[in-house]
Amino acid sequence: MMDSTKFYINGKWVTPAGTQHLEVINPSDEKGFPQITLGSQADTDNAVSAAKMAFPAWSASTKEQRIELLERLFETYKARADEMAQTISQEMGAPIDLAKTAQVGAGAAHLKNTIRALKSFDFEHPLGDHAPDNIIVHEPVGVCALITPWNWPMNQVMLKVAPALAAGCTVVLKPSEISPLSAMLLAEMIDSTGFPEGVFNLVNGDGAGVGSQLSEHPDVDLVSFTGSTRAGKAITIAAADTMKRVGLELGGKGANIIFADADEKAVTRGVRHCFANSGQSCNAPTRMLVEKSVYQQAVETATAIANKTDVGLASTEGRHIGPVVSEQQFLKVQGLIKQGIEGGATLVAGGEGRPEGFEKGYFVKPTVFADVTPEMTIWSEEIFGPVLAITPFETEEEAVELANDTLYGLTNYIQTSDKTRAHRLAKQVRSGMVEVNGKSGSAGFPFGGMKQSGNGSREGGVWGLEEFLEVKSVTDW
Repeated sequence: MMDSTKFYINGKWVTPAGTQHLEVINPSDEKGFPQITLGSQADTDNAVSAAKMAFPAWSASTKEQRIELLERLFETYKARADEMAQTISQEMGAPIDLAKTAQVGAGAAHLKNTIRALKSFDFEHPLGDHAPDNIIVHEPVGVCALITPWNWPMNQVMLKVAPALAAGCTVVLKPSEISPLSAMLLAEMIDSTGFPEGVFNLVNGDGAGVGSQLSEHPDVDLVSFTGSTRAGKAITIAAADTMKRVGLELGGKGANIIFADADEKAVTRGVRHCFANSGQSCNAPTRMLVEKSVYQQAVETATAIANKTDVGLASTEGRHIGPVVSEQQFLKVQGLIKQGIEGGATLVAGGEGRPEGFEKGYFVKPTVFADVTPEMTIWSEEIFGPVLAITPFETEEEAVELANDTLYGLTNYIQTSDKTRAHRLAKQVRSGMVEVNGKSGSAGFPFGGMKQSGNGSREGGVWGLEEFLEVKSVTDW
């Protein structure tokens, strides 16, 4: 790989002006491996300037030219998939099999779906049959700052980079300082693909530094951010003075509503989904709401599944969960598990401390709490670890009320064999996405949330393209 202390600006790997360095930590053994540089204001300014200078020519490129480059990038990405998987596994602790499939695969799928959406997207069209001489033109927003999280590196990076470039925008990417190496590898791929200088730029840094600098920068036209609700609020405030567009995909506390007539695998599926990626997914179904008549059986099943869930090193092949990403995250999860115990929830699996056999690494026991009530911290706060909270309900109305009893609104889940009820509840739960009976969204479905899970923006497919486009109306065409 390239020198990890450098930045990619204006088509070149450059030595940063910033002098502060940060070690990237392998969460499986707590050892640092490469260092990155944290960008300074000068680095941010250089990257934004390069993107601004490149915008006129790139925004005037044809759809066919952009498709050709993105298709070449897709082939390069596939060719270096194993390298990307190893990088993600080391930097954020995803088990290598998960890294090779879901983590790397998400990036490939989003790039492929962006290309598909771009091919069919009409950038100019009449207002309608009643006004054929009124033309609606979709134009790129401009310079876009893309700020991405550590938990699904290529999923979130590609959900932003691919549609921004497809729309004709130029970008400055700031990946998470916790998992930056996969984004740097993508920058290397983009460089080898032949994108024009300045179209894609990468500056490493933390949220308080480069993140804030990009959010405030007068030459940045749009900020697209995925991460915590706390950080999303700070970015919105920072961007207000320049009135730039802000797209936010934030936290979640999804409810998984399981009725007595749900299929026999519903509870098992829900527990495994909650624990996937060590619980570090904003759309994880972390609150399991179970109809009272089958509640005890569900608790027993969830306990058994948690006790059978293996924990292992990220480098080890197999179906297990790895560590959480950092010491800070480990301590936060441990603290919330302690609060669950002290708050009166019934601990039925897992608990505080590392799993047996681990003295090093940020490993967390797969944990299940039963009898969780809305006044408890673990009911309302996003834990971002392998921790499941189970709560009984008696009626459909109560289930909806409990599901909506949250500041968040990203993804809710419904398990029932009654299709009419599933459709009815899907309209009543307040979330940007609803998954029914274990069926996940198809290629290009819009990803995003309501309430404090986002500001109405959606990523993926045609919605991902529209996120980076302005609408212009022209008369007498």
